[in-house]
Amino acid sequence: MQNAEKYTILSKVTYPKDIRSFDVNDLKQLCVDIRAYLIDVISEVGGHFGGGLGTVELTVALHKVFNTPHDLLVWDTGHQAYPHKILTGRKDLMPTIRQLNGISGFLKRAESEYDSFGAGHATTSISAAVGMAIASKKLGLNKKVVAIIGDGAMTGGMAYEAMNNAGFMQSDLIVVLNDNNMSISHNVWQISNYFTEVIAHPEYNRLKGYVWELTGKFDLFGDRLRKIAVRVDKGLKSIITPGMLFEALGFRYFGPVNGHNIHQLVKILEQVKVFHCPILIHAITSKGKGYKPAEQHVQRLHASTPFDKTTGKAFKSGSSTSSYTSIFGKALVEIVKEQNNIVGITGAMPDGTGLSFLQEAFPDNYVDVGIAEEHAITMAAGMATQGIVPVVAIYSTFLQRGFDQIVHDVALQNLHVVFVIDRAGLVGADGPTHHGSLDLSYLRVIPNMVIMAPKDEAELRNMLYTAIKYSKGPIALRYPRGSVAGVPISAGFEEYEIGKAEVISEGADAAILSVGNMTRYAVSAAAVLKEQGISTEIINMRFIKPLDENLLHSIAKRFTKIVAIEENTIVGGFSSAIAEFFTDNNYKNDILRIGLPDAFVDHGTREELHRLLNIDADGLAERVKAFTNKS
Repeated sequence: MQNAEKYTILSKVTYPKDIRSFDVNDLKQLCVDIRAYLIDVISEVGGHFGGGLGTVELTVALHKVFNTPHDLLVWDTGHQAYPHKILTGRKDLMPTIRQLNGISGFLKRAESEYDSFGAGHATTSISAAVGMAIASKKLGLNKKVVAIIGDGAMTGGMAYEAMNNAGFMQSDLIVVLNDNNMSISHNVWQISNYFTEVIAHPEYNRLKGYVWELTGKFDLFGDRLRKIAVRVDKGLKSIITPGMLFEALGFRYFGPVNGHNIHQLVKILEQVKVFHCPILIHAITSKGKGYKPAEQHVQRLHASTPFDKTTGKAFKSGSSTSSYTSIFGKALVEIVKEQNNIVGITGAMPDGTGLSFLQEAFPDNYVDVGIAEEHAITMAAGMATQGIVPVVAIYSTFLQRGFDQIVHDVALQNLHVVFVIDRAGLVGADGPTHHGSLDLSYLRVIPNMVIMAPKDEAELRNMLYTAIKYSKGPIALRYPRGSVAGVPISAGFEEYEIGKAEVISEGADAAILSVGNMTRYAVSAAAVLKEQGISTEIINMRFIKPLDENLLHSIAKRFTKIVAIEENTIVGGFSSAIAEFFTDNNYKNDILRIGLPDAFVDHGTREELHRLLNIDADGLAERVKAFTNKS
């Protein structure tokens, strides 16, 4: 561990059992040490940052009070769980977080017995906790189950489905609502705004504190007065605090409590752990707590590349190249200037999807639904029935959550909804929970769906324009995370013919059919192969559905060897579509399918993962060379 002598109490802690004998002063110093260590490590290696700084006291209190790993902590996503990792045997591994062969940035059951449930997507914790509570009761294991969910995740309907079920069954579980009035971006949870206004009001808190202090001065009579005060307080809660909402769902509500007061947290957790019914503890925390740059820039330091510890500013990467995300966002603004019936929709990710540009330029053409992808899609379908062109911008991995809505609410009714899919393919450090490796497969099976993938930023702009002008049904375009190719961008836009491919270069020995950003690898591989005497024809297919069948018939007659390349799972995606075409038309060509394996790919940089999977330029060249049997 870096400079272990700096962290006077943390240096004595490896597992939660090490803190259970600590007094309050030791616990307070432990929290100071954890924050200092997090700042030291993440400033050097990068990672999710602000959420973990906000949950330090909460994490320490939970591991102090509960007998983990026998008792189960179920974290909602991993953003807030870095302190949990530090306390559960992974302290010295933190400098490897999110790096190739290092520990995951999220919860991972295979990584630690203390990670009771894997989580990279929000709103899963309460459902999983209900299942664990049922199992504990059924098997007589006598485990306490605690779900920790951020207020941002409370925009997702799954959380309420789980709470309703838990309340109905009177499940033995505790839900801790970590309320920092933030998710990743500014929270759009209306209840959160109400919470914050009420519980922070000085008059309410002053009155409550005064009554409690006064009644504590009277012995037995004071206890009776306090019982009356509790009943009055409960009545007030049902009118002016969130107690009404959660108690209506069958939970006993406690709070709000100061999520940075370790003494208060330990006390309330000790008090409620003896109950065997649904409990909700409402903890108020500050995202980025204890580190001024993170407190002042909660969104920018939600997750960060390595940064200057003093200023909190990220180190310059040395590249000034734009991202696909920003190219999309700026292009959409250009189009909206000319066509005002367009509405951009995000699920709590305006910056992550590039819709922040639209939000600033045309706020009336922008909607943030929170972490509620299913709602976003059906809402978009409703807009489309009334002449609006909704542009739903969602990461590939999050769009999976709305599959039924895409099928039933959009495609079945053949509505013109534009799906803009960011982070398609391998995303890098966030790993398997965030890799966009399935979208071509799950979208291609849907009738009426058109699917595109640009090879560079110029095509991205034109495909967005094409998708908005297309009016015959749903249409999707997907692109990767990261920097663009750096090609020149012409003024204005070009509308592409649906299903029309582009021949980049001609060849004789094999035809390489590619989609999306893999086209640049294919072009580079072709150059390597040419030096070795192998001539390849490079086709940028542009469309995964529909395919350019006229071109494919021509290729089938001219080439024996066909290579199909994609950055999507090899199962059911673009290369599967190519193989199906050749089979359905009774062609006997040899086909090499190259894509992501039928497996969950671990984390690492995109470049590292491409190289390991042999889908970078050198890997493609080797595989095509072997396929053509030319030495």
